[in-house]
Amino acid sequence: MDIDVQNLSAAEREAIAYLRSPAAIRERCGQIFDLACQDQLQHFRCDLSQLESVADYVIQVTQQAYPNLQIPFHSRWRHFEVGTSKQRLAQIDQRLAHLSPIEKAEAKFDLAITSVLLDAGAGATWQYIESETGEVFCRSEGLAVASFNLFCDGLFSSDRQTLQADAAGLQQLTESDLTQGFQVTDENPLVGLQGRLNLLRNLGKVLSQHSELFGSEQPRPGHLVRYLVNQAVDGKLPTNAVLQAILAGLGDIWAGRIAIAHVNLGDVWAHSALRDTELGSQLVPFHKLSQWLTYSLLEPLQELGLEITGLDQLTGLPEYRNGGLCLDLGLLQAKHAAVTQTPHLPQSEVIVEWRSLTVILLDHIATAIRTKLGMEETTLPLVKVLQGGTWSAGRQVAATLRGGTPPIQLESDGTVF
Repeated sequence: MDIDVQNLSAAEREAIAYLRSPAAIRERCGQIFDLACQDQLQHFRCDLSQLESVADYVIQVTQQAYPNLQIPFHSRWRHFEVGTSKQRLAQIDQRLAHLSPIEKAEAKFDLAITSVLLDAGAGATWQYIESETGEVFCRSEGLAVASFNLFCDGLFSSDRQTLQADAAGLQQLTESDLTQGFQVTDENPLVGLQGRLNLLRNLGKVLSQHSELFGSEQPRPGHLVRYLVNQAVDGKLPTNAVLQAILAGLGDIWAGRIAIAHVNLGDVWAHSALRDTELGSQLVPFHKLSQWLTYSLLEPLQELGLEITGLDQLTGLPEYRNGGLCLDLGLLQAKHAAVTQTPHLPQSEVIVEWRSLTVILLDHIATAIRTKLGMEETTLPLVKVLQGGTWSAGRQVAATLRGGTPPIQLESDGTVF
């Protein structure tokens, strides 16, 4: 829905702007965290005595993967490099070689944005077989390789040939396209297929509603590159500027979410433990996919020569790998059996608590790791701690304890996690 912000009240504009900020994520999650530390939450308590051992475990996992601690950003580009084939990104660069630097970045934005929006949890049984290599991938890496190949095949382009995603191409997607592209069958089900399809179709619609971000002639996600280049000052671009453009431009793709004055807030959820003092005061923002997308757009911008600043303004990603790490290693403790034995919807207060506590605990883990390694935020920002790091550690401990499934069962529609 195209909303004229001038018609909103001052209180509505202020609440929307606040709930779209990383500061709000930390502040609202911090309120939940404070309640947990006072043992005043219904579903979880925190045990910070486990922080040192968790930090040690994450450091061990990090040093296994990155012995010299030269850690890249936690972004979608890492997932494109999985398996024995390390040539996917080189092949993309070769196919884009005839384009200008800006045009190359636009194509990479098209790829990253569509792939990240398809990245919500795949479920425990789905897998993808890459035809070129015969390798089998599942979960996030499987979704990455599948969406990479869909992009390379032109599925998101209006002419079904060009290496791009555009408004017309995204809106003409069918369920059959994604079913075939993700190799979905009765024996190989993918969680939330319809939700993913709706998300990409909605993306196609909103591109045309924000010409200042996505262009007026053949709108594309990648045209956001030009907008962001213009936001840079002296060659420096704040990370938060990327996030704000994503939240403003893509807010309406999220169906069925909480809204203020018909403005869709996206990954924002209510919790009754927060005091109802003003408009939106009981809402907790996370913006997980939007932050994951922000992290994934930074490298193409760096390739243009831009210096990315304020990396640690964004938060850790509150999803089941990072959250699972905190629960599996005892930083979080479930207060009753239903937390881990009953499936939960994203809007349930169990999940809101879990995600809120994960955000704050990731900050604590990052601080503890930097202290142990004698490093600063500038050399080991949170986005590298995640990559090194907490996400991989969460996956590793889940594999050890349960064969890889998260400790909490999620009823996902393919658009949140």
